Amino acid sequence: MKVSTAEFIKNFGTLADKALKEPVTITKHGRDRLVLVEAQEYERLKRRDRRVVSTADMPEEMLRLIMESEMPSGYEHLDEELKGWKP
Repeated sequence: MKVSTAEFIKNFGTLADKALKEPVTITKHGRDRLVLVEAQEYERLKRRDRRVVSTADMPEEMLRLIMESEMPSGYEHLDEELKGWKP
C-alpha cells in the first residue's frame, strides 16, 4: 500500500494498524521515501543482512572447509566470468 506523507500523518493510527499486515510505503512528492513494517518483519530483515568477515578473522576450521569446498555441477559457466580477473 502506498500513501502520501500528508495522508500518513492524517491517518497514522489506521495506517500503523495496516502496517501490521502489510508494508505501507510513504511517499513524498510522488517518490517512495519510507516503508513502515511491523517490528517482527524488521527484525527478520535485519537478521538476513550479510556480514563481511576478513579471512584473517576466520577460524582455521572455517578456512579449511572453504578451501575444500567444490562447486556443484551445472555452474561451470561461471568460471568464464573470472577469466582475467585481478584483485
